[in-house]
Amino acid sequence: MTTTKLLAAALLAATLAGPALAQGTHSHGDHKMAGDPSATHDADMMKMINAMKPDPKDPPSTKDFKAADMTMMHDMHVPYTGNADVDFRTHMIPHHKGAVEMSKVALKHAKDPATKKMAEQIIADQEKEIADMEAWLKKNAK
Repeated sequence: MTTTKLLAAALLAATLAGPALAQGTHSHGDHKMAGDPSATHDADMMKMINAMKPDPKDPPSTKDFKAADMTMMHDMHVPYTGNADVDFRTHMIPHHKGAVEMSKVALKHAKDPATKKMAEQIIADQEKEIADMEAWLKKNAK
């Protein structure tokens, strides 16, 4: 996905999430009380979405990390099947792919050799696990 399409998708998601989260704060006249854990969760989700929005003042590495984060969050939006074995894998695969993309950003921008070594190891480990999970799903998920 191109950066422009990714940013457009991210902005659309953030724009649509606001009303959806606002609707989630009440229903049929029953208002959530201050301190309600779900209200706090909604506010935390909005903070997270806002933090991932691109900002022209972001340094190049931050722009790349935000793009990787938004892609991962989008790709993790997979329907649940009720089968824990399948759901675990279908949600972990995009999570692991996000780790691979973040590691590639680190390889591109990081200066510390230990960071680069860790990023290389994460890529190797996560790509193997992704392949294993995809093979399991192909064989077992009906």
